[in-house]
Amino acid sequence: MLESMVNPKRMEKGPLKMFFLGLVYASLSLLLVKLFFSSDPVLSQYSGMIVVTFCVMFSLPFFYYITMREEEEDERITGFKSVWIIHKDAIFSFMWLFIGFIVAFSFWFIILQDSTLFNAQIETFCRINSPGKIQDCVSQYDFATSVGTGAVTGSATNGLRFLSIIENNVYVMIFTLLLSLIFGAGAIFVLAWNASVIAAAVSIFTQHTLKGIPLGITRYMVHGFPEIAAYFITALAGGIFGVGILRNGIHGKKFIHIFENVMILLFIALLILVIAAGIEVYITPLLF
Repeated sequence: MLESMVNPKRMEKGPLKMFFLGLVYASLSLLLVKLFFSSDPVLSQYSGMIVVTFCVMFSLPFFYYITMREEEEDERITGFKSVWIIHKDAIFSFMWLFIGFIVAFSFWFIILQDSTLFNAQIETFCRINSPGKIQDCVSQYDFATSVGTGAVTGSATNGLRFLSIIENNVYVMIFTLLLSLIFGAGAIFVLAWNASVIAAAVSIFTQHTLKGIPLGITRYMVHGFPEIAAYFITALAGGIFGVGILRNGIHGKKFIHIFENVMILLFIALLILVIAAGIEVYITPLLF
């Protein structure tokens, strides 16, 4: 019922509205899981995934509406510049929604002081930053034990880290594209998941303190903002391609036109991912 109370057409043009919507959806997702699942001996083990699932369910109407509208507009334009201009509003709308997710997730995760709510996210953080001691890392960042001191850094050179990050990001990009093709709004799952992982990382970086949230979000969004934007562009490209096939088939000029525009969007996404990897390896460490 909640998703029917908000009109996607009115919200999509207002960045602050989308940010507020992200706050509401993420807050409800986390609070509902805390209320109904945190005391369940079985379901509490999957709380991190249930939080993301709720967030996806709330966001589906927006993703569906925007994808359908963007595909209709895509049929009328051509060229690199035109493709970006026509789709940038949708991309920025998704980004504000995403930032709302991160802020709300970070705030409530620290307020509720319940590590089970983001158990999968904390494990993912530890697999990236401390692959040799995952369980010790998870225990270190449990609210019931002593607070950790931050991410465990590796000894890889900047060049190797750069290539490793690009490899991982391209993998996520391909996964996002496939999900958006198979299930038009399926890519929202990848994006909501990334928002929750960043929120867990923010909590760890700030040592679970509310006053550190702005700095923590800034620390991860310096490179995270362009990276997530690239995933949104990929998701939008996959959704447009899927809807285009359903509307026009795979024959004729319209299909070729849509295919060319989708390739332009994917090229833009790949270029942004390379830039984001460079920022993460060479610039973020200098700032934080």
